Amino acid sequence: MNIFVDTSALLAVLDQSDGNHPAAKARWIEIVNGEDELISHNYILVETSAVVLRRLGLEADRVFERDVVPVLRLIWVTPEVHEASVGAHLVASRRTLSLVDCVSFEIMRRTGVLVAFAFDRHFQEYGYELTPPGS
Repeated sequence: MNIFVDTSALLAVLDQSDGNHPAAKARWIEIVNGEDELISHNYILVETSAVVLRRLGLEADRVFERDVVPVLRLIWVTPEVHEASVGAHLVASRRTLSLVDCVSFEIMRRTGVLVAFAFDRHFQEYGYELTPPGS
């Protein structure tokens, strides 16, 4: 099964002070040791790296780049995906919904991925299943 990975999950895996860290770390280990494929996109990498660097420092960002990123199958955002996502973002007109979220939904729609490793309720609002359940 393909599982989309969101910034919220990556941050929870990396940040021990995150309230979701225990569940995120346990689920990360299950996925990485299993047969599911983790999918993400380059905007998630940029967003996650910036937050990790700001919150956790350079060494944590090195761990992210060296140990986490290689496990992901990355989809590079095309101009078409970007434009569709900007349109969806502007139509949604919600301050709490980011362009990165809209790119994620567009990529999930185009690739048929139905499950998100995320702690962001927007994925549920847009019809995707969250893992771990109840996250």
